[in-house]
Amino acid sequence: MPDESSLDPALKQNAAASFLSLLTSGSTLICCALPALLVSVGAGAATAGLVTTFPQIVWLSEHKVALFAIASVMLLAAGVMQWRARSLPCPADPALAATCNRARRWAAAIYTFSVVMFVTGFFFAFLAPIIFG
Repeated sequence: MPDESSLDPALKQNAAASFLSLLTSGSTLICCALPALLVSVGAGAATAGLVTTFPQIVWLSEHKVALFAIASVMLLAAGVMQWRARSLPCPADPALAATCNRARRWAAAIYTFSVVMFVTGFFFAFLAPIIFG
């Protein structure tokens, strides 16, 4: 198994930024999409139980503008890093090259998933109340 410590530091930063964007995008789902989904399928009691168990959801919902601003900055930073890392060379060693390419694929997949989560959260937080309100 190749040693991943010999990978380009920019690729490691790219993966770290993708994970941070996943974390912030996930918080947008927890704050806004999950409660809206539960209420829309008639699970208001489950939503009440969820908020009782995790009262921080209310705080996240009250500060959703700041939450989405931070998440969008993280997504933008991760996107810029993805774009800049797309042309970085991988090592010549076949095992390290395979690790490098796998890291790129994972980072791209995590970033794409983060964007989908962010868009879903944005829809439920800001657009759904206007459309269905």
